[in-house]
Amino acid sequence: MTLAKKEQLVLDTLNEGEMPLGAYGLLDRLRGDGFSAPVQVYRSLEKLQALGLVHRLESLNAYTACNLSGDCLGSAAFVICDDCGVIDELNDAELQRDLASMASRHGFTLRRSTIELHGTCTRCAKG
Repeated sequence: MTLAKKEQLVLDTLNEGEMPLGAYGLLDRLRGDGFSAPVQVYRSLEKLQALGLVHRLESLNAYTACNLSGDCLGSAAFVICDDCGVIDELNDAELQRDLASMASRHGFTLRRSTIELHGTCTRCAKG
């Protein structure tokens, strides 16, 4: 798969970052690389999401690169520390099957889902 230059720059920026970034945060970091308007960032993010390379974290209004090698076209789950902001992407096939089964029981075909679990990470709990 070949990404356009701007898509690759957005993906690289998300991969380099320690925290999820909003579109305007990405724009600020990429202004020197030819980005001048939010719409350019949003277009790249939409393409990257469609390819399963990027996730949108609704509760943070931010984006993060998929850390599961692009294997994220179905369901994704995240744990998010409310104290330090660290996030971790979880890969749980059983959870994905359960979600699809639950949706099916309600006459719904699940295409994708993103679950965000907020709490406190071990490091913050000890501190």
